[in-house]
Amino acid sequence: MKKKAISVLSGGLDSVVATSVYVKKYEITAITFNYGQQSFEQELKASKIICDKMSMKHVVIDLPWLKKISNSSLTNDNEIPKVDYNDLDNPDKSIDSAKSVWVPARNTVFSSIALAFAESIHAEIIIVGWDYEEAVTFPDNSKEYLEAFNETIKYGSFDDITIKAPLIDMSKEEIVQTGIKYDAPMELSYSCYEGSELHCGVCESCKRRKRAYINAKLEDPTEYLK
Repeated sequence: MKKKAISVLSGGLDSVVATSVYVKKYEITAITFNYGQQSFEQELKASKIICDKMSMKHVVIDLPWLKKISNSSLTNDNEIPKVDYNDLDNPDKSIDSAKSVWVPARNTVFSSIALAFAESIHAEIIIVGWDYEEAVTFPDNSKEYLEAFNETIKYGSFDDITIKAPLIDMSKEEIVQTGIKYDAPMELSYSCYEGSELHCGVCESCKRRKRAYINAKLEDPTEYLK
């Protein structure tokens, strides 16, 4: 019998690849969060298809209160920043973009709920898609944050549960290459901030996705509006 795991699955590129690393070794229950983000409908659609493809259980958790306290452009009517490729490695512009889409304590909330689920089903690991490239501007994607949260679990749970972030040292290019290695269904993933049926192609998440495939010299299966 396989050991059990929880995956925090947004349906995006990172979470799909991270989950694929463990899918053959664990019986995975994937959690998708609805915190009022513009892209939720497409994220949910992608997550359901991915869970079917990877034979995983799927749970959706609604967090309407998180939208209410958030000033993020992901959850309100403010314009989501559009970026050029040159902006992706510009610290000032990247941080401005990150602050615009920042949702208060999002990964802390998600990880805590995932921990509760892990305890309830006696799962051994929680899988997340945190990575090096996004950790530059999002502090809750960093290796330091991962280590700190795992240390918190030691004191906050009776169970021996560990958050696993297999992409924590990777760029998006390396993530795509890892996805190929583990046969991750990246073509089914959805990364756009805006929530249109096709990826907008101009938000920061889309740009990083595009650049990853270009740098990896791989054909990008994603359909973009621009």
